[in-house]
Amino acid sequence: MKNRLAQLIQKDGKALFLPIDHGYFQGPTHKLEKPGETIKPLLPYADAIMLTRGVLRNCVDPANTKPVILRVSGGTSVVGEDLANEGLTTSITEIVRLNASAVSMSVFVGSKYEHQSLINLTKLVDECEDYGVPVMAVTAVGKELEKREARYLALCCRIAAELGARVVKTYYCPEKFHKVVEGCPVPVVIAGGPKVDSELEVFEFVYDGMQKGAIGVNLGRNVWQSEYPVAMIRAIRAIIHENYAPKEAQDLFEQVKAGKA
Repeated sequence: MKNRLAQLIQKDGKALFLPIDHGYFQGPTHKLEKPGETIKPLLPYADAIMLTRGVLRNCVDPANTKPVILRVSGGTSVVGEDLANEGLTTSITEIVRLNASAVSMSVFVGSKYEHQSLINLTKLVDECEDYGVPVMAVTAVGKELEKREARYLALCCRIAAELGARVVKTYYCPEKFHKVVEGCPVPVVIAGGPKVDSELEVFEFVYDGMQKGAIGVNLGRNVWQSEYPVAMIRAIRAIIHENYAPKEAQDLFEQVKAGKA
């Protein structure tokens, strides 16, 4: 367990995870139509990649040594009735066979399927703990984006940690995000959510979240949907691992974009 966590969370106690699992409910997402090609130039700057077993088997070079966080929940789609109606999709045998460093699944606190998703989390934790595989709980909100406020996110994160998650992925909120982190006894990484309007906006929420206690990020669309994804991930990495301020990250982004760094 400690060895796998050490693969994900770097020696400075921080982490940059790159998720490309969006297709499990969105289908061929924009700029993720060919996942293997999308991530190839980004892998050197990520500490781990998060993806499904199908994409791992079919799109990622088996020689890849980057730690894998395997998405193991699903069973719903954007055209279905309710995104919260997820189940577990991958066995512990498959998780071990694919050499995952960790697994991830979504929990939907406050939804019609709250009980189902939380019991799924406990079952997954029970199975994975036997094999030393960390579970990262993802505090999903489905289509109800207005739920992204500190009191709700703190509730989700604490429950996930209480049920055995070793890491929690949750959304950033501009007000009282420190309360979310302080109330969670396991490391918190920031989810990206929908792509925002400017690079600086991303750098600002990543920096603020880190200042308020998050150990890192799990950002996908704000990286690989960027017109300059390598510049984007390098700037975010500088905030996480080199303590760059947002304006410094913006300067680095512009330099990489111009081919000067």
